[in-house]
Parts: sequence; structure tokens; C-alpha cells
Amino acid sequence: MTKATFLQQLNWRYAAKKFDSSKKISAEDWSFLEEVLRLSPSSYGLQPWKFFLIENPEVRKQLLTASWGQSQVVDCSHFVVFTTLKKMDEAYVDKYIKSISDIRGVSISTLDGFKKNIVNTWVNKAKPEELLSWTRRQVYIPMGNLMNAAAMIGVDTTPMEGLQPEKYDEILKLQSSEFATVAAVACGYRHPQDPLIQAKKVRFARSEIIQTI
Repeated sequence: MTKATFLQQLNWRYAAKKFDSSKKISAEDWSFLEEVLRLSPSSYGLQPWKFFLIENPEVRKQLLTASWGQSQVVDCSHFVVFTTLKKMDEAYVDKYIKSISDIRGVSISTLDGFKKNIVNTWVNKAKPEELLSWTRRQVYIPMGNLMNAAAMIGVDTTPMEGLQPEKYDEILKLQSSEFATVAAVACGYRHPQDPLIQAKKVRFARSEIIQTI
């Protein structure tokens, strides 16, 4: 894909207000988008998240109510709820360190300094609200990755913060889990009658948002 094509698709994408419920993302394209989510970067590489693909139509109807009635929840092809770790403990860090050791073929002992850095910063010193604020911010990285990658293959998306996280947690039975809802992304294909389908993209000029020092 050329740079010109990349920019063309970024200009093409917008947050769809109305999806065509008759159009579904192919298994091949969705597999690609799932891999984009999996490969998303995160601070320390810790991946403090879990993505829930909501296929059950009854669950989607419940989530619709907890999303202030936004029809994208039920009309889109694929609906992803982005959740974050509620706490970071040493067991989670050990799991991550072991995965580095296994995948890269290095001794766990060589990663002791890296592990201590993470544990001292996020397990021992960080207040719960500080950790949650940090992990929530991390979740927006895969969200952005997903939306840009979807645009590259002609798939529409709508990022959704306009929802009730506590209600989502209740519906998805996350209250006693390690994870908590942050936001969601609806994925699919814009409806021909989407009110914004012909609207021009509105962005500030480069000179207003990029400053060289």
C-alpha cells in the first residue's frame, strides 16, 4: 500500500452513524483485524487488556440499552468491547516475563531488572486509581490501530465512549473478573443513508496542530 493510498483511506473513514446490517465482514478480513489488535503496542509490552467480540444478538440488545440507544451496537457486523486490567499484580508480570523468555529463548534471570522495574512502578508504588488511569489509556492504542487498519481494507468503524461501563460490566459478567469496560468499537459497512456519508472530513490545518521547536 502506498502512502497516497494510506492517506486516501484515512480521508475516507469517519465514525459511521448508521450501519448496513445486511453486510458482514468476511472471515478473512476479520481474522486480519483480530491480528491487528493482538499486535498492538503497549507500554512495557504488558498488553493490559482483553477484547470481547460480541456476537450474541440478545447480548447486543442489552448493550444497546447501556449505550444510550446507539443503533450501531446491533446493526454493525462485528462489535468489540475494549476492557482493561483492573489491577496489576506480580503474577501477571511473571506471566508476561515468562512469555518473553519462551518466545525469545532467553533465560528468565536475564529479565530480572526489567521485571523489577515493572513491579516497582506498577505493583508496589502505583495507587489503584493511578494504575487504572494508565491501563485505560493503553486501551486506546489498539482502538486506534483497529480503526486505521479497518479503513485500509474498506471497513467502517465507530468508536464508542458513549456507553455505561458499569452496565457493560454487569451484562458481560465482568464484575468479578480481572477486567473492566473502557469503550467499544462497532465495525461493518456504512449504510447508504448514513447522514454523514457525503460529508467532507473536518480536520485542523497542519500549522495549527503541529509545532516544530
